[in-house]
Amino acid sequence: MAAGGLAGLLPAQTQLEYALLDADTPQEKENLVYQYLKKMDSRERDLAVPELGGDLQWLNTEGPISLHKDLCGKVVVLDFFTYCCINCLHLLPDLHALEHQYSDKDGLIIVGVHSAKFPNEKVLDNIKSAILRYNIVHPVVNDADATLWHELEVSCWPTLVILGPRGNMLFSLVGEGHREKLFLFTSITLKFYKERGQIKDNSIGIKLYRDSLPPSPLLFPGKVTVDNSGERLVIADTGHHRILVTQKNGQILHTIGGPNSGKRDGRFSEAAFNSPQGIAIKNNVIYVADTENHLIRKIDLELEMVTTAAGIGIQGVDREGGAQGEEQPISSPWDVVFGNSISGTQEDDVLWIAMAGTHQVWALMLEGGRLPKGSDLKKGVCLRFAGSGNEENRNNAYPHKAGFAQPSGVSLASEEPWNCLFVADSESSTVRTISLKDGAVKHLVGGERDPLNLFAFGDVDGAGINAKLQHPLGVTWDKKRKLLYVADSYNHKIKVVDPKMKNCATLAGTGEASNVIGSSFTQSTFNEPGGLCVEENGRLMYVADTNNHQIKVLDLDTQILSMALPILNPEACDVPDNLPVQKDKIRHLPKLPKSAPNVQLPSLTVAPGQTIQFVLKLTLPPDSKLNEEAPNSWFITAEDNSWLLQEQCLSGEIKDVSCQTIIPFQLPRSCLSAEAILAVKACLYYCSKGSSACMMKGISFSQPLQIASTNQGSLAQVELIHTFLTN
Repeated sequence: MAAGGLAGLLPAQTQLEYALLDADTPQEKENLVYQYLKKMDSRERDLAVPELGGDLQWLNTEGPISLHKDLCGKVVVLDFFTYCCINCLHLLPDLHALEHQYSDKDGLIIVGVHSAKFPNEKVLDNIKSAILRYNIVHPVVNDADATLWHELEVSCWPTLVILGPRGNMLFSLVGEGHREKLFLFTSITLKFYKERGQIKDNSIGIKLYRDSLPPSPLLFPGKVTVDNSGERLVIADTGHHRILVTQKNGQILHTIGGPNSGKRDGRFSEAAFNSPQGIAIKNNVIYVADTENHLIRKIDLELEMVTTAAGIGIQGVDREGGAQGEEQPISSPWDVVFGNSISGTQEDDVLWIAMAGTHQVWALMLEGGRLPKGSDLKKGVCLRFAGSGNEENRNNAYPHKAGFAQPSGVSLASEEPWNCLFVADSESSTVRTISLKDGAVKHLVGGERDPLNLFAFGDVDGAGINAKLQHPLGVTWDKKRKLLYVADSYNHKIKVVDPKMKNCATLAGTGEASNVIGSSFTQSTFNEPGGLCVEENGRLMYVADTNNHQIKVLDLDTQILSMALPILNPEACDVPDNLPVQKDKIRHLPKLPKSAPNVQLPSLTVAPGQTIQFVLKLTLPPDSKLNEEAPNSWFITAEDNSWLLQEQCLSGEIKDVSCQTIIPFQLPRSCLSAEAILAVKACLYYCSKGSSACMMKGISFSQPLQIASTNQGSLAQVELIHTFLTN
């Protein structure tokens, strides 16, 4: 591959981007792209993408795909994504539209390259569930060790890379919101190479995972809630794009929408949703976070009608709001809960919204009233309440200056001394509170103090910042016990938080992603639970056990997981993922980015049995900070000299770059060669203080060894010094 990965595209593509800004007509833009392709195609050496490893796991295909054999003659769009990422989900409609317009017969193939952020996302079965959940119908490869990510120097999710028919890199698009460019670049690339006879129309062996699975009453239920009487449940049957209202025994009372996605108001039989998540019920009115339609919907159970309460049906970028609901664009609402305004005369006159797409918490005024630190608002107004819109874990006394990271669950504790919203902030792996007196945003459990570190995840019971969660998606308040329950989704657990003591402990689940029912809480298991609720009297908890396609019922008095709720008289709509999870128990040493410098050290003369003390001194770029909760580490390798590594400590953590790291290494007493090369490598994650993007960088030091037979002294010290440069 030509050196530099995606950086090799930068000079030419930047010129193109500026030229496109000045172009007035579609024809001018097409001509500019065409001329750019002529220039790129005539390069002396292609910016080639390396072959995808033969040992990688593939989904939605008949078998592994070779980039340079099977996809030769195709224009390929590589989508580097991770399934937790809301920005990656926002890109999927663009990819769906692109593959609807161009098929493999036309010469286009999209390949999802899943490069995980969280450890849970590296597990193949969890990626299978995500592919089903988000209706991904193109091939996906599990790049669990981020091999291709490093090879191409990808730096953030999502990133699209467009390849020509020789596997030659042509364009990259970073982030969401590039639909016009994606279609422009792809269409002109297809035209350019068809004119040169380089596009092949052969089919690629697609085998959709969903086609081999049996029907199921529920498909990836995201959220569940219970009415005040405790007699009716409302279930967001997310994968079937519908809302179910059932009795507490599971008997269906109403089916609203489904089984296919759509965007229609009207009677229950004609209404349509698109991957609905959060729901809130009061009397006979239900509000729904219609996530992928970017809408808040209202269901009237008496009239059996669905209407739109907020949103315009396309993804909004407005971070402030203030328009009437049906005129206000919003972005990926994920949860909703009723609450009270400060000056309102009616109960439940506000609908609080976890707006995952803009990393904020919004309010929809169901009646006129006033919010904390706000002015009087008219009925129907929809606006931002808390969160700047920057993806951060930032707490602040002023709600608009606080920062969230994909808030996905919200619950209300209206009673004193709480009087707050609890927020499951999934990408920061925290639970936060928002005061309903003054709007102050505070930390409760999980994460860490650095607002830019979104990698402070884990599975640790403890108090406050010492507790660790992994991508929690749901919270619910237990009024009876004054406790908060958390769906710790990627740890496959339900946690309980005492907000007074800030103590967080495992309530149910072993941490294994599986489906054990009818046992004590400590023996029961879940698979990425996304939502939960507690009935008014505090006895039963209902959990949307998303990847098990069930609603589980937990008795909080007896601490028994009594059953999975039977869904009675459902239509069999679609297919679940019930394959057992194979836990990846193999621990790999990190792989450095391909751009990682290799520092050649002077040869060192040593003797068998002697100790070398490597002193690692690393410096980050100005205004950067180490992500201390990310897997920063050093490790030692010795290619072709594995005898050097016997009974050695080969890796360790780097906690603080302001201090030097001491790495001791003792040579074997019996050496098999008079010469050898030892490599000491380091892998760091750090953030720029002005950005929430996390960079991964590496450095390798090669230490040649001359092994003498005579004693060279007891200790040899070698300094390993490197300063990382600003990108």
